[in-house]
Amino acid sequence: MTRRSFLTLACGVMMLSACGFQLRGQQDYPFKRLAVTGAPPAFLGRLSRVIQGGSDTVVVTSPGNADAILHVSEGLGNSVLTMNSLGVVEEYQLNYTLSYTLVGADGTQLIPPSNIALNRAMTYSDQYANSKFAEADLLYADMRNDAVDQLTRRLGVVRSLHPAPGQGVPGVSPRAPLPPPPL
Repeated sequence: MTRRSFLTLACGVMMLSACGFQLRGQQDYPFKRLAVTGAPPAFLGRLSRVIQGGSDTVVVTSPGNADAILHVSEGLGNSVLTMNSLGVVEEYQLNYTLSYTLVGADGTQLIPPSNIALNRAMTYSDQYANSKFAEADLLYADMRNDAVDQLTRRLGVVRSLHPAPGQGVPGVSPRAPLPPPPL
């Protein structure tokens, strides 16, 4: 290894450590078997890969042999974001909402009903309608992946299957709407 490449590598490592970058690491969930109910196949597949790849927890199909049960439902929608002077839609806001709750096998509520709400802005043109539908599908898939990442971090907050009174995990609901588009 030449001196220049070593110096470049050393500077790169120092810059990454200075910015606070760190790998996701291994999660230590208090439940070792998790059942997921109500999740669409695409969501369940990604969630299973992320949980099983980043922890010693296994996603099981039957709630009967699970330590905890994650109840999930997702909602997709869109709304008009901007219109031109002729009343033709120029941008849509795509909305994705994930509602979830985590319950222990004995019925103890580990995470109360909570939501993850995501949105994306998408330009629109009738001339490219088919490609815009494909773009919307890609944006929904991206939001679904973001929701899985947020949910796995949220599951990491649970410390015990039997929390003491007052030691439970509070519910989370989004508060901030989409900011207005720049003019």
